Amino acid sequence: MTVTVETGLWQLDTTTSTVAIRHKTMWGLVTVKGTFGVVGGQGEVRPDGSVAGTLTLDAASLDTASAKRDEHLRSADFFDVEHHPEITIAVRSDEPRDGDTAQFEGELTVRGISRPQSFTARLTEANAAGLTLESEFTVDRESFGITWNQLGMMRGPATATATLRFVRADA
Repeated sequence: MTVTVETGLWQLDTTTSTVAIRHKTMWGLVTVKGTFGVVGGQGEVRPDGSVAGTLTLDAASLDTASAKRDEHLRSADFFDVEHHPEITIAVRSDEPRDGDTAQFEGELTVRGISRPQSFTARLTEANAAGLTLESEFTVDRESFGITWNQLGMMRGPATATATLRFVRADA
């Protein structure tokens, strides 16, 4: 990244941050979109410039604008929120790229199953008030035990998008 971010602890601003998913269904004819209503997280920029952090999503807070579908997504067929109420991504390392982007490596946990996850994020704003990161990446839902697929309607990976606003936690 060409922008230097101040070292220290950062807290996710839950009022301005968004995490959403989208997935093709009905044999690719319809895209289901949803947003997680409850997100939390924190991060640290270390003196050497490396980063670490965790983003937590309340799985039950996913809203796709269809109460019946949302109820099904909370069931054991999908997120199984009764047994696994949170989805987390723990960032372990980063590598600066061209411009204001970095490649992040971490671990995504869904339904109690953890898998490596990498993604690229772009720093869209950095000032004394905070910093904003934007990212989009794909997730293979089947690798997390989400295999429900009535009549083969659901194909391919889900796409996650995030706009994450962090403010100083140690100011």
